[in-house]
Amino acid sequence: MRPLILASASPRRRQLLALSGWSFDLRPAHADETPQPGETPEDFVRRLSETKARAAAWEVENGALVIGCDTTVVLDGQILNKPADAREAKAMLAQLRGRAHDVLTAITVLDTAAGQAHTDLARSRVPMRDYGDAEIEAYVATGDPLDKAGAYAIQHPGFQPVDRAAFRDCFANVMGLPLCHLLRRLRALGMDALTDLPTECQKFIPYQCPVHEQILSEVV
Repeated sequence: MRPLILASASPRRRQLLALSGWSFDLRPAHADETPQPGETPEDFVRRLSETKARAAAWEVENGALVIGCDTTVVLDGQILNKPADAREAKAMLAQLRGRAHDVLTAITVLDTAAGQAHTDLARSRVPMRDYGDAEIEAYVATGDPLDKAGAYAIQHPGFQPVDRAAFRDCFANVMGLPLCHLLRRLRALGMDALTDLPTECQKFIPYQCPVHEQILSEVV
């Protein structure tokens, strides 16, 4: 078992990673989340995930695997990152309602022994409910949207913004840590989960995932 570092302060990512049975250390890392000129959403999240992994790898034990992540919401090719304030959160949620958008998460696993960074990209198509203005106001008043890409949490028990009946993709990806993509990469580096991770993930959410077998079968 190699030392594992999660370069994130997100409690959601911490909870999801713990489902694997792995022990890991937290070393939150930050990056400027301003897209570069001409940068695609895919390249944007890849760059930030690697930047965070490399920032967290400073002075860690040689041989450790450092996990950096970045998640964003993309609507009509436009990146919707964390809102600056309540007004922007309301505007984002109004843009998203009744429509489908993409959630992209890049995961970088930095192998400090080999000096190599491996980055994988997960994409989920997310259909939103046609929620009302009063629901937006009530949700934004909780403060929950302000630290989340696209100004929402898919798992929020009160708001529940996503049309769950129509959602057919990786739920954990929308929460910020697509576990099967991470497991697939770590298996390629010789490290397997200590639990049946897809089952644990589905029990935790709860959600009957239709894509985990396909994701784990793909070669990286």
